[in-house]
Amino acid sequence: MAPVDDRVRRPPTGGIRDEDARPFGSILFAPDEIPATLVPQEPDFFRDLNLDQVVAAVTSGRDQYDLASLFYTLPASIATVAYRHEVLRELEGTDVRAAVTSFADGMRAVRSHLARAAKIHNQWQERRWFLQAVSTYCDAVEQLGRDLDALDPGSTGFRALREHVRTYAESDGFRALSDDTHALEAELANVRYGLHIRANRIRVDRFESGIDYGAEVSRTFRKFEHGATKTYTFDFSMWPEMNHIEAGVLELVARLYPDTFAFLDRYGVDHRDCIDPALERFDREVQVYLSWLEYIEPLRRGGLSFCYPQVSHVPREIAGRAVFDVALAAKLAGGRGRVVTNDVELRAPERLIVVTGPNQGGKTTFARTIGQLQYLGRMGLSVPGEAARIPFFDRLFTHFERDEDLDNLAGKLEDDLLRIRAILDDVTPGSVVIMNESFSSTTLHDALLLSRDILRRILASGALCVSVTFLDELASLSSETVSMVGTVDPVDPAIRTFRIVRRPADGMAHAVAIARKHGLTREQIRKRIPPDPGRRDETPDGARPDGAPGPGTRPPDVER
Repeated sequence: MAPVDDRVRRPPTGGIRDEDARPFGSILFAPDEIPATLVPQEPDFFRDLNLDQVVAAVTSGRDQYDLASLFYTLPASIATVAYRHEVLRELEGTDVRAAVTSFADGMRAVRSHLARAAKIHNQWQERRWFLQAVSTYCDAVEQLGRDLDALDPGSTGFRALREHVRTYAESDGFRALSDDTHALEAELANVRYGLHIRANRIRVDRFESGIDYGAEVSRTFRKFEHGATKTYTFDFSMWPEMNHIEAGVLELVARLYPDTFAFLDRYGVDHRDCIDPALERFDREVQVYLSWLEYIEPLRRGGLSFCYPQVSHVPREIAGRAVFDVALAAKLAGGRGRVVTNDVELRAPERLIVVTGPNQGGKTTFARTIGQLQYLGRMGLSVPGEAARIPFFDRLFTHFERDEDLDNLAGKLEDDLLRIRAILDDVTPGSVVIMNESFSSTTLHDALLLSRDILRRILASGALCVSVTFLDELASLSSETVSMVGTVDPVDPAIRTFRIVRRPADGMAHAVAIARKHGLTREQIRKRIPPDPGRRDETPDGARPDGAPGPGTRPPDVER
């Protein structure tokens, strides 16, 4: 055995010590774009878009990583979005994902051992758990290095990680850590002692040689064996901490092997901060990708598509084919319902989508789909749909109808106006605004007046906007406006298809179809009521002879 002093004088480890080593930055952020701080709070629009449900489901079971703040923090540039696309595509391959998952499993075991060590009161027991943690860490690092070398990854992120692991594993600091760990484990494996128990006294000495009473007993009773024998072996109960007798025995063993236990003591001091910060960061950040892939896998198995969107600085480009609300799809997974997909596209100079149609026809779900598409795409994740194109927006705003808050002294309309005012103060040409049923608490005339003014202000700002409304008049607000309508079954207008299509608003025609289905058009009613011979057959003002409502008349099925 080498002298103890030669071992404990090695420099403490804690990452790369070589001057020419370049530490790995981040698997989530492109070089030079790592944020100084993460966004700690959930963005205001998350609840409106049901993104709070998505992030809660994605991060479930991974509390130790605190992933929520990573989902709240958006990349600073398209370079990071492309960087993430490369990494995520590579993780979709089973080999790279298996290697990363194996490393993550090892790091979870390391944290578990360190947590147990921190709760132990006995010095030697605490040091042994620490040794186990470091041994597991060294194995995980070395295995990750071998896996990355064998897989030869192509993404910028994983290639940088491979170079970092190579350099780190060959550094003096890590080699000292690994050598000390293996040497100490070997020495502890050679610690053998015997217990001599008489009455209430225990004597401990080195076990050099002696009678193996277990073997003697087995040999004595072997002649009585007849056929297969029943096994009576059992495991000792493993308590987190030793009792006072075990601790006393261990203290006597430490006196018998002073050099080994001195090595164990110094090892805990010298290698206290041995975990490489870059690999520790990688272990946390890579969970964003792994958790997302785990979340969307059952949806893919159910036949839904996910794609990598084109993200550009062109602020007026939104397109999606077969897109859907991922939060709703997750709820319907497993055959609990059918997911309806939709297409959407804005062509220059279009910047405003006005969505109208019957109640419960999927309009709000469509608005949430567009909002989710923007955020998840801006995050650098794969998005729900067969193909998509989104702008690299600077801010995302939502204005959804909310129930009246009894604790809020302001009325519902006033609250709506205050929230929309805050949006108008901050909106820029690079922003995206999602509005849903705004100002439904006021009169039809006032809602139309307010909505026109606000949408014109949003258009003047240069921002993109999606507005779900019961006001068909907004669908023809300007040449920059696109009308999309929630459709119904052509045979039975009461049945919603949940398909949102690009066409002029036709809420009035839908109302006529509903009235006709139930026999309530003017002509159908007249056929059932005998005419009054003494009364002129006049057409009331504001109504057409075919029974359809006249101009300015609100259709019976208009959504509020």
